[in-house]
Amino acid sequence: MRTYLECIACFVRQSLEASQFVTDDTEIHERVMRDVLRELQGMDFSMSSPEMAQIIQRLIRSHTGIADPYATVKKQSNEIALGLYPRLEKIVNESKNPFVDVLRLAIAGNIIDFGVNHNIDLNLVEETIESALHAPMPETAIGELQKEIERAKTILYLADNAGEIVFDRLLIERLPLERLTVAVRGAPVLNDATMPDAWVAGLPDIVEVIDNGSDAPGTFLADCSEDFLQRFENADLILAKGQGNYETLSDVEHNIFFLLKIKCAVVARNTGLATGSFALIHSNQAGAQAAEEAHASAAL
Repeated sequence: MRTYLECIACFVRQSLEASQFVTDDTEIHERVMRDVLRELQGMDFSMSSPEMAQIIQRLIRSHTGIADPYATVKKQSNEIALGLYPRLEKIVNESKNPFVDVLRLAIAGNIIDFGVNHNIDLNLVEETIESALHAPMPETAIGELQKEIERAKTILYLADNAGEIVFDRLLIERLPLERLTVAVRGAPVLNDATMPDAWVAGLPDIVEVIDNGSDAPGTFLADCSEDFLQRFENADLILAKGQGNYETLSDVEHNIFFLLKIKCAVVARNTGLATGSFALIHSNQAGAQAAEEAHASAAL
């Protein structure tokens, strides 16, 4: 999925927020913003948004000397999610349709995204959980996913954000763990989940967890490790969480189910779903949207 003009405002906001997270030095803030604006001036809009965000976040880390500017908010996100986890387990255990509700809750965790919204607190997460439990879900896509899970010999689960990865455990525990591998980012970027966040969620205790070797806030295959690429290519089924994974993989030919909350107008337009929707999208549908997008871009 390509980048759009609307994405520029998000890049600028993210850059200032990240630099302010780690220092009060306004001279550093200014240097960061000037360099980011120079990068944006010459950016290639055929790139996905996470590819550009990767470049910008590397600039920020270089200027501030901080390897993980979002470390504090990631810790807070994990704490919020862990505090909610017993209640979420109870909801699923008492559900009349636990698979559907566990999908809803896993997608609800996608609200914990500091790349899109820096005003995230317990109230917002609880409101999102309540909305998710009553949100309509695509029955056809759910049925397809259940069939693919039964059929697949190898399943790869692509995690997204810290905090959200705790919600993911609800779904992961109900998948065939002996056929499942979970992948996190290879290095800190934004508030995306890395291996320490997987340990906080307790995932390595129940399933194989790997990293993708990349510091892009999505799954930018050209930047991933050889080991991850082999896992990706050999997977019969891929579950991809969040907007970053959708933006980087929606035009990749593979058997992928995207689970995400639609949080911006650009992704809403690409998916054909309203902003705020809880989405489960099969790659055959995403591929058609990508082809339509490419055709529209070529006509401009």
